[in-house]
Amino acid sequence: MAVTEPAPAAPSAAPGRPGGRTAAGGGALEGILRRQSLRESAARTYARSLPIVPVRARGLTIEGADGRRYLDCLSGAGTLALGHNHPVVLEAIKKVLDSGAPLHVLDLATPVKDAFTTELFATLPPALAADARVQFCGPAGTDAVEAALKLVRTATGRSGLLSFTGAYHGMTAGALDASGGATDVRVTRLPYPQNYRCPFGVGGERGAELAARWTENLLDDPKSGVTTPAGMILEPVQGEGGVIPAPDAWMRRMRAVTAARSIPLIADEVQTGVGRTGAFWAVEHSGVVPDVMVLSKAIGGSLPLAVIVYRSELDAWEPGAHAGTFRGNQLAMAAGAATLAYVRENRLADRAATLGARMLGRLQGLAAAHPCIGDVRGRGLMIGVELVAPDTDDPDALAPPVDPALAATVQRECLDRGLIVELGGRHSGVVRLLPPLTLSDEQAEAVLDRFADALAAAERAHRPGPPAYDARLRNDTGPSH
Repeated sequence: MAVTEPAPAAPSAAPGRPGGRTAAGGGALEGILRRQSLRESAARTYARSLPIVPVRARGLTIEGADGRRYLDCLSGAGTLALGHNHPVVLEAIKKVLDSGAPLHVLDLATPVKDAFTTELFATLPPALAADARVQFCGPAGTDAVEAALKLVRTATGRSGLLSFTGAYHGMTAGALDASGGATDVRVTRLPYPQNYRCPFGVGGERGAELAARWTENLLDDPKSGVTTPAGMILEPVQGEGGVIPAPDAWMRRMRAVTAARSIPLIADEVQTGVGRTGAFWAVEHSGVVPDVMVLSKAIGGSLPLAVIVYRSELDAWEPGAHAGTFRGNQLAMAAGAATLAYVRENRLADRAATLGARMLGRLQGLAAAHPCIGDVRGRGLMIGVELVAPDTDDPDALAPPVDPALAATVQRECLDRGLIVELGGRHSGVVRLLPPLTLSDEQAEAVLDRFADALAAAERAHRPGPPAYDARLRNDTGPSH
């Protein structure tokens, strides 16, 4: 059974004031936000769309400095598998602190690291765990992506890389290349299958088949200009790309394509891992066993931790070939081991599959009444709602154009109602829901109720209405015309 918490009472909304700030906490809150805007870089992101100052949190709920409570469906961009400050995580951290164990150990062996690695291997696909190595990287997922790219390039002696349109693998140079955020001639970007905006205009199984054939032809055509690469990296569900699940058959096809050509397959499970999609690891939906898995976010139990796990035959590194000062974060390993064990023992992946399907069903019902919802999709508790401008003037368009302005308004209206959501997709037109795996049925209903109310309010704000009534336009002394 998942640990649940009472759903907080709906906070009163203050129109036009994100978060509905109270007068008591408003002054201090505004001061903190003002100083942040003056001191922090222009690259800050979440702080712009979510102008709140969290001071306490537990489970799904965040309390701001203004005293308002919010239902957090961002979960640290998927980092908080168990929500905020889960008791098992706090106990694991406290145990390490009270033990007097060193907190910084580089890559030395410790009992805490051994326990984490043992628990991690217990959750991996058995065919990988039986013959795997693990590399502790820097603290972020993008560091693990860089390590994976370096690993396969070292092991194969090749430099090229295959990645997919819409991908997101991090913000460092190599990760940006793989994500399409930079131009690196060593990276070849391939079509990622999707139904709603299929790159081939057909969607479904046919679209996935064409995407697979495209990849095969590109690799096998001696005139394609693409030499055999060092690896292929993909997300089983594209998160930042708009919550687009890869078809299971296509995943198996990519595994077959890469295996037949001795191309290591890298699965980026930074956001999809630890039960998020309804399986412990998202590759398990398709039965695919990758050569390399990139893991971060939830594996640290809310603290910074990133690793890659890979087949031993790829372990061609020399000592020191990939290092980093903060590879031995003992608190993160303790919190991570506790999180992995809790998700596994309480079957929270199964819970995510069941509850996620129920939430998708209700959102799809909502779409039937709201033409601005172009598509509802996801897997487990990784859900996306794409918002569109339905009255398009292009009769040949496969789907209505995305409406990022409406999506931003929905996000603001959600915040006014005490609900934190994120935006994603090509043009930030997809509202994303990433609640913790401990979400209760009652909390799920509260999330959906607030989202539905916010959507209706955003629609009203964007929809041209009838002209306002003006008494001066009516002659009250005679019959109206």
